[in-house]
Amino acid sequence: MNKSRKVPFEEALNLTGFGKYNYVTLLVNVLVILSVVFEIYSVSYVVPTSACDLQTTVYQQGLIASTPMAGIIITSNFWGYLADTRGRRKIVILSLLLSFTSSTLACFSPNWICLFIFKFISSTALAGTYPLGLTILGEFTPAHKRAMMVAMIGTVFTMSFGFLGILSIPISNLKFSYHVPILDINLVPWRLLNFLTTTPAAIAAFATYLTYETPKFLLSVGEEEKALDVLRRMFEINNGKGRDEYQVHSLFLDESSSEPSKSLWASIKSQTTPLLKPPLLRNTLILSFLFSIVYFVINPFYVWLPVVANAIVQTKNNGQFGLTLCETLRFSENITIAQSNECAMNSTAMFTVFVVTLVLGSLNAFLSATIEHIGKKRLLICVQIISGLTGLGINFSTHWAMNGVLFLLFLVGILNFGFLCTFSVDMFPTYVKAMAICLSMMIGRGVSVIGINVVKSMLTYNCELAFYCFPALAFVGAFTGFLLPGDKKNEGKENSI
Repeated sequence: MNKSRKVPFEEALNLTGFGKYNYVTLLVNVLVILSVVFEIYSVSYVVPTSACDLQTTVYQQGLIASTPMAGIIITSNFWGYLADTRGRRKIVILSLLLSFTSSTLACFSPNWICLFIFKFISSTALAGTYPLGLTILGEFTPAHKRAMMVAMIGTVFTMSFGFLGILSIPISNLKFSYHVPILDINLVPWRLLNFLTTTPAAIAAFATYLTYETPKFLLSVGEEEKALDVLRRMFEINNGKGRDEYQVHSLFLDESSSEPSKSLWASIKSQTTPLLKPPLLRNTLILSFLFSIVYFVINPFYVWLPVVANAIVQTKNNGQFGLTLCETLRFSENITIAQSNECAMNSTAMFTVFVVTLVLGSLNAFLSATIEHIGKKRLLICVQIISGLTGLGINFSTHWAMNGVLFLLFLVGILNFGFLCTFSVDMFPTYVKAMAICLSMMIGRGVSVIGINVVKSMLTYNCELAFYCFPALAFVGAFTGFLLPGDKKNEGKENSI
């Protein structure tokens, strides 16, 4: 190769091959995603199991459960800006360490307000970690494997929730209590569970420290030699050859870039403004709306999945049959009130949560492996339609097993979270990519905060209406999916980079 020729970045990345380094990057991002899921969704288990100790009401439980999403909304834009200007790797490490510290302090909360505050701070720290993990993975992966690798993270995201359920089984059913006079708290199982769910953040921070900054980011900020050095190292690890055999000596990033800004506010504005005007405005609006649909329609039910599973198992164990899912939830609520001193989750129910997430994760893995053949757009639309149809059918089923199957198929909509991320990685240029993903997710999570509280209230007081309204919105998401760019168009774009 001519040493004087400048090579487009995507071509240079393809020349590094696809191998060990890419799988190591995937493994590190698995740890990052695991820490995010454990922190965000730990409230699904911590909230009901801490109810007896902290004496929380339904309203307070809804507030605590929505806290992670609320915290993420506040600083998503800020973390996206930092990642686009200061580097992906260092910001991920900082976020994970801050989250670990705050969530550890949450273990010693004397009341629900302190738990709310520490969980809020912890989730605020984690606001950009998930989208940044996807950005890092996308920028290390050759174009022809990118959609598959990013979609695989959706499998990890889904199954991590199930592993959280398995972790909660032995912990939440322990029967110890140690009083700590200086804090005036009782060390009970839910505090141990909360601590165990935050330890992956510390492990992920250390693993991220051992990796490299993405070469695409380095090139975008003018560090061409550093970018080349990372690419050479990737080539060496992937192919088992010497770095000097990598035949790229000069790079250029064939996409637009932003002008450097002097102030923090000016910098954030320069990163955000391009997303809010043509030609990127259309992409921003479509993705933000679709993220909102997935977060508002499916994520709240996913958060309360342990409660639903617990209700189905409790009702069946008490010999109550021929009930709809909503009647099952009301019966379970009456049992809980009658046994007000019992807040442990049923072990069978928690194992059921694991099985549900295992099924969803396996389905996501299969679809991720075939996404290049089926097409991202087709998958997203079909998943939304399946979710809407089965959600509408929930009110008409009176068999506990069918209730569970329909609810599982309704939750299939959560897979579109990962598929939407594959669009996000491809539809924005590098200098605003992290900001774009953070902004889209921030809007989605904003409506999720509302959704979590609305669903909790509706499942308690107006359950049947919930399974008419939310599935209907799933169909709205399916129709909106037709506005996304076609798969052939995306592939052509990737190949032209």
